[in-house]
Amino acid sequence: MSYISTTLNFLINAIERASSKLNRDLIEIERMQSVSKNMQMFLNFSQDFVCTKLREQLQLGRPDFAVIFEGEKQPAGNHFLVASIDGFINFGHGIPYFSVSVAMVEKGVVSAAVIYNPATGDIWFAEKGSGAFKKGERSHERLRVSSRKDLGEALIGINNLSTSIPEAANVRLQGAVSLDLAAVAAGSLDAVVATSVPAAVMAAGLLLVKEAGGYVYELNQKDIRSEDLSRALASGNIIAVNAELGKKLHQALNK
Repeated sequence: MSYISTTLNFLINAIERASSKLNRDLIEIERMQSVSKNMQMFLNFSQDFVCTKLREQLQLGRPDFAVIFEGEKQPAGNHFLVASIDGFINFGHGIPYFSVSVAMVEKGVVSAAVIYNPATGDIWFAEKGSGAFKKGERSHERLRVSSRKDLGEALIGINNLSTSIPEAANVRLQGAVSLDLAAVAAGSLDAVVATSVPAAVMAAGLLLVKEAGGYVYELNQKDIRSEDLSRALASGNIIAVNAELGKKLHQALNK
């Protein structure tokens, strides 16, 4: 794919402009690790700066859309769901596994999404009905979920230490759900199990997973013959998984 739609181009530019300072801040954090006195103030300033810039950039292009951050109530009208720094604890410890993500919500449906890791420069994006991609210099890599079938061989991302999956030998707690969901879309993780995740943190990643051929279930739903994305977003308890592992993982978690 060499073409990015006007909407996605706008979202990518907005995120890159608003987040450009974070990589420099990460370098400063690495130098400050031994001096904790002013660390929290510095981190809060970094996050506030990104929030302010994201709001400015997004409303510059879509003034009729509300900009909703983590913890804020979603309106009925069109809006952006924004996670300013998902993986804030990682960021605060100088670990380059954090992201800025934006999901565009139109008529109650996530229509476009971008996830950006400022530390690595990686950008993942998706538009409803058009597939999911990782941005490249000249061409963009189409994302596909993995085809792994054996739960014992699967690599699963979790966001809660109390999550237990005895049948799965390989689980990872990495501290940034949005990036874990991007990894599921790219096939490097086979599934993500997440609980109590704000909609602003996971909305963009869920669209990536769906557009890469994956499935999203509400963690506690009894029947997984169909998905219920609205319920999953509302509860914050999700399974994002490839087609082969969905039933097995759901059964393992709902014994």
